[in-house]
Amino acid sequence: MNTGVIRVLVIDDHEIFCAGLSLLLEQEPGINVVAEARNKNEALEAARSRPDVILLDLDLGSDSGLELVPELMKAAPQARILVLTGVLDPSVHLRAVCLGAIGVVLKLEAARILTKAIRKVHAGEAWLNRTMVANAMSELQTKERKDRDPEQSKIASLTARESEIIALIGEGLRNKAIAERLYISEKTVRHHLTSIFNKLEVSDRLELIIYAFEHDLAKVRGKTATR
Repeated sequence: MNTGVIRVLVIDDHEIFCAGLSLLLEQEPGINVVAEARNKNEALEAARSRPDVILLDLDLGSDSGLELVPELMKAAPQARILVLTGVLDPSVHLRAVCLGAIGVVLKLEAARILTKAIRKVHAGEAWLNRTMVANAMSELQTKERKDRDPEQSKIASLTARESEIIALIGEGLRNKAIAERLYISEKTVRHHLTSIFNKLEVSDRLELIIYAFEHDLAKVRGKTATR
């Protein structure tokens, strides 16, 4: 076997696209398409051809490319999976990478981008654009925050006005006094409280006050404000 040639498996359910892509890649020096597949069963069978790089479409008609990633990794542990997709959703791309794909190329990219990605991935490098990396970092940071304190996502969902109202409730003010302080109607205050109860998952005013003090949404004062 010529180790200098990159062996590629193309997995795409569109026959014309798959055939055209194979012809395109065969014209590239050092790249050899060793197999094509249209669905999950064909893909797992073709994985026996020991490809170096697997080009995987995420939409395989009745089959899911995402679900196929772990299975391909088991069937061809020596291969590196490069997603080639028309799906534009960054969260889907990130999911593919989390499952084991080493890169993502959009079908709207130029052919030279794909061939460059194949060579980089074969060399062991990841092929991820800046947006995807930023999304990945953001998601990891959000997960870490939630793991540290599961209540942070609830608190982060509060609006500035809702936070103001919680602080005033912590001072001991009732709805009428809050309305006067914020120059809004009592009805509006009640609407905000309903939203606050739902977001923080508390059932009444007392639970809200306790929650507010526990999570520094209100400050304990030496003297309760006049109601």
